[in-house]
Order: sequence, then structure tokens, then C-alpha cells
Amino acid sequence: MTSAPLLFTVRRSQPELVPPAAPTPREVKLLSDIDDQEGLRFNIPMMFIYRHEPSMKEKDPVKVLRHALSQALVYYYPFAGRIREGAGRKLMVDCTGEGVMFVEAEADVTLDEFGDALHPPLPCFEELLYDVPGSELIIDRPIRLIQVTRLKCGSFILVVYLNHTMSDGAGLKLFMNAWAEMARGAHKPSIQPVWNREILMARDPPHITCNHHEYEQIFSSNTIKEEDTTTLVHQSFFFRTSDIVVLRLLVPFHLRHCTTFDLITSCFWCCRTKALQLEADDEIRMMCIVNARSRFNANNSPLVGYYGNCFAYPAAVTTAGKLCGNSLGYAVELVRKLKAEVTEEYMHSVADLMVIKERCLFTTIRSCVVSDVTRIKLREVDFGWGEAVYGGAAKSGAGPFPGAAYIIPHKNVEGEEGFILLVCLSFEAMKRFEAMAGWIDVHAEFNGGEPQRLKVRCLDVTLRGLKDQLNEFNPRDARRVEYVRINVQRSTRGEYHSLGWS
Repeated sequence: MTSAPLLFTVRRSQPELVPPAAPTPREVKLLSDIDDQEGLRFNIPMMFIYRHEPSMKEKDPVKVLRHALSQALVYYYPFAGRIREGAGRKLMVDCTGEGVMFVEAEADVTLDEFGDALHPPLPCFEELLYDVPGSELIIDRPIRLIQVTRLKCGSFILVVYLNHTMSDGAGLKLFMNAWAEMARGAHKPSIQPVWNREILMARDPPHITCNHHEYEQIFSSNTIKEEDTTTLVHQSFFFRTSDIVVLRLLVPFHLRHCTTFDLITSCFWCCRTKALQLEADDEIRMMCIVNARSRFNANNSPLVGYYGNCFAYPAAVTTAGKLCGNSLGYAVELVRKLKAEVTEEYMHSVADLMVIKERCLFTTIRSCVVSDVTRIKLREVDFGWGEAVYGGAAKSGAGPFPGAAYIIPHKNVEGEEGFILLVCLSFEAMKRFEAMAGWIDVHAEFNGGEPQRLKVRCLDVTLRGLKDQLNEFNPRDARRVEYVRINVQRSTRGEYHSLGWS
């Protein structure tokens, strides 16, 4: 028997503008040619959940955060301005000092009533960020929209709309840290913000020097399955550390040093492609967000404190048939290769391409994007109430593009550290995805040892292949896997039958 969905009421004050606490420069600042590309002209909601902290009982989180916000805006004053569009669709910030939009709210619900899964998708999320008319636009509108919602138990939920033309995830973390430091009593940020958008302006003359499959314009009439946005479903999948260890069993030995991102992204790409039921010869793309700050020559490019967009999303290209017909290791190799493509020259080539191709959109047909926000550690943002229970994207998707997924560090209700994968698909595709991304029980019998029970992601792995991979996992072990068996559900009544391979 399923429980009734959680319903609650939110009472909001009228939206107000919070300006900088002190006078700031009145000027116009150009965004970089990475910032103002079409693919970043949207707002993305970021969510932070904080539990009641007894030591802060006398503090009102709304008042603390509002006051600290005005102080942080003195240093991040472009956020208090407005985006303007000039000739050639060039974006710039008019530093007017008007302020960011702030909403105070109260909800008649406790954090415990949300249940154990304190992460997206949250019930009634639309109540946690007021849809101020026109807030979906980025030009001539407040650059930040913020809502702080108090809960009955003393906990609170903070949702921040990130205008992606102004910042990437790393840039947002810098701003959030500065804001949190002010809330805890600091007089200035520990890391001073740096504008320096000229670093990523196109060269004169612009010239494309790298291959950019992510911006190839392709046309197809066979997109209805992927582009059915009328029944979109948002879902999350939790990967424990132990789950990642088992996932490594599904890739060849020489790839087992790959990152957690490589494994989860490859798993997602395979399952998503199968769930969409594409034709075998359909060309597909996986684009990975790669933070390029470390790829620059530190002596020439002062990027400490840089809060603009400094990333690329290179694309791996293959066909649905090749991806689904090969093992997980095939996808892992493609993902690893594309991440290595991003260099300082690659970033300059993207900036030049934006000017030459009029700030074009990335390829959306049969494409998906995965953003890894594990390293920026948004959960650590502390306004005085301690570390957030959750800190990261509030939902999957990126503006009008539903094919964006996020990998976010998270601790589940049992206290296990792991990673959440946020996914958005049509209703029917999501049902198929959930079936493939679920766990299956694997029983492995060794010569000279007790049978072992493992859990493995159901990626259409063959039993013969799994047997070989289990033997390869520890080649110095004298024990060999003699038999592999899985239990497969054969009806909705819970009946199972066994499949084995000797």
C-alpha cells in the first residue's frame, strides 16, 4: 500500500529586492564568449536543506540570510545588476545595484514529514521557489531569485535560481561560500571574487582549432521518442560506495582505475539509450561537463576567485547499436577520452566558435549531458546551521533541455556516503530506465570457497561475461569462479527463475 503524497501549504511574503549593503561601482561589464552562448541562457534552481540547530534557536534564518546577502553583494555586485543584450547577441551586465529578488516563506510541514529521501525530487517543490512572473527570463531581470522557507521544526530550505550566463557550479560555490561566511560574522570573503571575463573572449580574428562535436548541427525526423516533453518524470538514483566497487566488476581490468564519474555516467548513458528504444544506426552523443580551471596555465591566467563559466562539454559520438551492443567498458573508454580533450586551447577554440557561429546551441538531438558537482561540495555551505542535509541541483534538466543529468554527493538516511544521479525522462522511458538501472542479485560459486552473493546493476550483462570479469577482478587469487547464477523476475506476482552459466 502506497502512502498518500505529502501536501503542505506555503505562505510567502511579497518578493523584495535586496541591494548591496554599501555603494558599488556603476559600470557595464561584458560577459565572456563562453558565458553568453545559447546553451547557458537559462536559470537553474539549486536547493539547500538545513536541519534545526539548537545553538541557533534565537536566530531567524530569513533575517540572517537576507542581511548576509546584502553584505556579500558588495563584493559580488554584478549579481545585483541586470543582464543586457547588445549587438551580435552579446551579453553584458549593467551593474545598477538594484539587487536580487528575495522571498521569505513559511511552510506548515516538518523536515521529518518529507521522509527519508531528503533530496530531489521533493514533493511540492514548486512551492519552495515562487514563480515570480518573468523570472524564467534572463535579460532585464534580477540575476538571482532566492526563497528561504522556514519549516515548523526549525529547519529551513533555501532555493537559489542560478542564472547560468553569470556562473557555473564552481562560481556559484564561491558566491555561496562568501554569503555563508558573512552569515557567520565575517567582514569580507576569504576568497576575493575575480571578474576577468576577458580570459575567455574570442581571439581576433577568431579561429576554430579543435573538433567540437557538441556543437554540430544535425537534423532528424526520428526524435519523437526522446523529445516527448509532455510527460516528463524526474527521478533520482542513489549509488553507495559499495555499489561503485561492484560496478567496476563490469569493466575490463585495464579500466578499473576509472573515476566514479566515469562509471555512473557510462551506466546512465547505456541505460538511457536502451530506455529510449532508438534505432541501432541512430547517432547519439554524451556530453560531459569538464571544469577547465585546472587546464589553464596558472602563471598566465589568474583563475583563483573566478566565478564565471569556465567549462566545456565535449561530446563522445557513437551509435545506439554500438553502445548497447558492447560492454560497459566501451562507454567508459569513450567518456574517459572525451574528458581528456579539454585544454586551454580547447576553451579558446570554443570561444572563437561562439563568435563565428553566432553563439549557437549545443546539439540536442539524441544527446545527453552529465554534470559532476561532487567536487564543488555544495553541501558544505554553512550559514551557521551546519552542513546542509542536501546541497545541489533541485531537479534534473537544464532549462528547456531535459537531457541533462547531475551527479551529486549525498548521505542517505543510514548515514552512508554515496552519490545521487538526477535523471529526467518521459514517463514510459523512465519505467524502462528504472528496470535497467536497478540491482540484480548475483550468486558466484568459487572452487575452494563459499558461494558469494553480489549485487550488480542490471545492464544486460551476460553471465559468461560476468563470470570472466569476476575471475579477472583479482587475478592473483587462486580461486576461480566456476558458476554464476542470477534470479530473474518473470512475472508481476514476484515469481523468479534462475539463470546460470558454468
